[in-house]
Amino acid sequence: MCDKTTDKERKCYAAIDIGSNAVRLLIKKEDEDENLVSRRLEKALLLRVPLRLGFDVFALGELSEKKAKKLRRLMKAFRQLMKIYEVTDYRACATSAMRDARNGKSVISRILKDSGINIEIINGQEEARIIYNNHIECLEDRTGNYIYVDVGGGSTEINLLTNGQLVQSLSYNIGTVRMLSGAVKEETWETMRNDLARLTADFDGINIIGSGGNINKLYRMAEKKDKKKQRLPVSELKALYDMLEPLTPEQRMKDYGLKADRADVIVPAARIFLTIADTVKAEYVHVPVIGLADGIIDSMYAKSHCSGNVEA
Repeated sequence: MCDKTTDKERKCYAAIDIGSNAVRLLIKKEDEDENLVSRRLEKALLLRVPLRLGFDVFALGELSEKKAKKLRRLMKAFRQLMKIYEVTDYRACATSAMRDARNGKSVISRILKDSGINIEIINGQEEARIIYNNHIECLEDRTGNYIYVDVGGGSTEINLLTNGQLVQSLSYNIGTVRMLSGAVKEETWETMRNDLARLTADFDGINIIGSGGNINKLYRMAEKKDKKKQRLPVSELKALYDMLEPLTPEQRMKDYGLKADRADVIVPAARIFLTIADTVKAEYVHVPVIGLADGIIDSMYAKSHCSGNVEA
């Protein structure tokens, strides 16, 4: 990341992440200390709305008019919030559900007309790259081998890192909402396992860096974890899965205080992480509590501080 600061203006960045399960608005501002050579970013707002777009798309092939209308209303609200927080630059990205929706392009065209927000439908490779971008800084030990895994509602993005360097990015249509909709083919699971086995064959001691709301929640729920290093043993993740899997979503809500839009997706998310952990023989999952929205802002921050240009 380039640390050059071109002026003393305190810039404010926003990221909109339109996922298959939830839509997020993240706003971060630069540190107020003008004496810093490299300013830090402080979180000003994080808003998560569980629109669950994927349940329409993976079952019907498109967004229903009801969901499309809610998304348009939400983008109008986000636009007003960005004005209130005096956002100087933003980027809005839609992922797996909107990639698959037949009417995805027409929906975002209507949103642009109604709210002025320009939404990019990004592919899996771009999503994986953004998620990875700059997040290696969160690792205490950069000399090891890691599989960076972001589990979303519609897809799973995977990056192989060795000694802090990105080796390869992969994306699979395996996600929590897609699984609950019965829209994941066994061949896709097999492809992911085969790719990972081949990709990691020459690397030893591989562990996982986990990203996404579900692994964050599983980490918080776990009793046996390394809080100092933010690590969740795979054995503990398996114990959580075995505990939650037999229960209905309603029972998970009652017994463990899970929200409705978390209670159903948390089990398929754990299954995805466990499948990857078993394939690469990982012993733990490092959980730095970061995601796509953070990566979007990291990219904008780096671009503006290297070029000195910020979009209004």
